[in-house]
Amino acid sequence: MAEDQTHQSLSAETEPATRLPPDPAIAELADHGRNDFLSVVRDYPTSALCWALLAEGALMAGTEEADIAGYAYALTGCHHGMAALRAEGWQDEGTVPWDHLTNQGLLRCVWARSVAADRIGQTEEAHRCVEFLRRFSGSAWDVLHTTLVVADTSDTADAPDNADTPDAADGSDNGDTSDKARESRNDGGQPAAEQTVGSTAQG
Repeated sequence: MAEDQTHQSLSAETEPATRLPPDPAIAELADHGRNDFLSVVRDYPTSALCWALLAEGALMAGTEEADIAGYAYALTGCHHGMAALRAEGWQDEGTVPWDHLTNQGLLRCVWARSVAADRIGQTEEAHRCVEFLRRFSGSAWDVLHTTLVVADTSDTADAPDNADTPDAADGSDNGDTSDKARESRNDGGQPAAEQTVGSTAQG
């Protein structure tokens, strides 16, 4: 066996990848698009992708009320997505690859939650969500961290070690809302909420 093949094999064993099962909402969104979006959400309330789209749309509005709504949407999507991830055997280890389409809803919720948490002053929670992406899905971080608003991640290393997953971040303390985030909230890359499901599949 070639040396590079051996290295890949060992990496696969030490860092298993978790892939979520098919999400029927993806096909429904592709078929109906915006015209029947809320019906798809009602039909598939556990779809992380649906909640990610709602969160991203709210965070594009640029108002305090919409930021709070975006936070609630992203939080809901994270809860459903993390439950599905753990049902697949994920136990806070291994990768959650972005290139698997069904993983993208959860990963987009984690990033949207980071942005929303930063805007409403939940800075520790924002850092933990960033650390989740960096640790478990570097590919998602590469794609997402220039969309919406880039959170201030300069001191993410200070986040508590026992709160790596987004669902462990719910009890963070309140802090001051980031002025930088409020000033630049519309300066990120093209928001994922304005992409079609087809373009999302291309990453």
